[in-house]
Amino acid sequence: METSTATASKEIHERLLDAEKLKYCFECGICTASCSIVELLGKDYNPRVLLEKILVSPENALTSDELWLCAWCYRCHKRCPQGLKLPEIFLFMRKIATQKGHTQPFENALQKIVKNIPLPLVTLSVCFHPERAGLDKEEILVKAEEIREKSLRTKKAKTAAKPSKGKIAVIGTGPAGLTVAYGLSRRGYGVTVFEALPEPGGMLRKCIPKHRLSKKILAKEIQFIKDLGVEIRTGIKVGKDLNFEDLWTEGHGAVFVGVGAHKSQKLKIDGGELRGIIHALDFLWNINSGQKVEIGKNVVVIGGGNVAMDAAKTTLRLGANEVTILYRRSRDEMPAIPWEAKEAEDEGVKIEFLVSPKRFLGENETVSAIECIRMQLGEPDETGRRQAIPIEGSEFTRKTDMAILAIGEAPDLEFLPKEVELNEDGTLWANPITMETSLKGIFAGGDAVAGPATVIEAIQDGKRAAESIENYLKSLGG
Repeated sequence: METSTATASKEIHERLLDAEKLKYCFECGICTASCSIVELLGKDYNPRVLLEKILVSPENALTSDELWLCAWCYRCHKRCPQGLKLPEIFLFMRKIATQKGHTQPFENALQKIVKNIPLPLVTLSVCFHPERAGLDKEEILVKAEEIREKSLRTKKAKTAAKPSKGKIAVIGTGPAGLTVAYGLSRRGYGVTVFEALPEPGGMLRKCIPKHRLSKKILAKEIQFIKDLGVEIRTGIKVGKDLNFEDLWTEGHGAVFVGVGAHKSQKLKIDGGELRGIIHALDFLWNINSGQKVEIGKNVVVIGGGNVAMDAAKTTLRLGANEVTILYRRSRDEMPAIPWEAKEAEDEGVKIEFLVSPKRFLGENETVSAIECIRMQLGEPDETGRRQAIPIEGSEFTRKTDMAILAIGEAPDLEFLPKEVELNEDGTLWANPITMETSLKGIFAGGDAVAGPATVIEAIQDGKRAAESIENYLKSLGG
């Protein structure tokens, strides 16, 4: 028995992704310190310890609950001195665990996810990805609902209690805002959420394609939060339909700003007004809201983030013959989650690196081609990524009948009081520990603070903010 286990362990080590790097892991703990799930689950998850277990005793790691708790945000990879891709190492082990029939560890992990992480159905769909290890996602979502319902039956008195501790206003129904609403309503506070869109969900509804997150799953999560006593008022844009100051006069003791990053960055080149050119957020929203969208046959997506990947995969699924992403830096600098980029390429999306658009060309007021220029990498800029420098004389033209712009998103914060401090990039400054802004009583989180990030990171912000808001109100005697 010991011999067969040793043989299996040796085989795992030989096949393991990044095995050589893993041998020289610095054990610095940056992966654990960077991880959103560590904060959400506490002692139940420690990626550095799990890595050590995989290296020292891979067979035992296969039966670990922790193996299934990585949420694929890649924050660990971005900060790791060795550049280890922990999510992919864990996926490799998950696949082996599935093949060997080690299902109980996932069952245990599922219990922890449902118990500790708001929006468990959403996060299972877009963060934890059990299907990547060969499990049936639909079955898992049904099981997660059953676990939550059983938990609610045992705590029915608590969840049905009427608000008794004061009122909080939440602006935005994205993952951060919904998490704050969930956390404070469970603590006995009255929560009203204001949403500018006609339906709740924020960026979850607006930008995540239905093949990643179904409307049915999102509706269930929102209904669950409503059932806790949270009031959601849609079609109300704060600053237009309701003055920010009115939130105080209506008796709210604190405000959370979770408006996401809905404003597309502009690409300042000639030809941008031609038909067939659309911003990625508008494109995804049009698709998700059921509008008829004409899809080109030869589509170019400009940008290298997660929104670019979603737009590219969506156009391909909707009938485009060819979809190419143009990104001005190299793969290493690309902000998209690496596995999302891999999945896009696996589906047939092409990615051209070190290429930037110079101008759009058109026929009959419709885009017909893009004049591009090749780039080379220089010294790092303020983001830490190497600057993209045009190569003189390297221009070339490529044909296209549809261009989707995904060069970045920013929050629209014009409704906030002028005293609220913003960062240089237009995001909202917030204390990273308390999530309180520069103005007392106003808290913020999610993409409005961090810029475009992952759902699990927004949930982490929301959970921090809910705890801080309660502490703030208690300090005022609330």
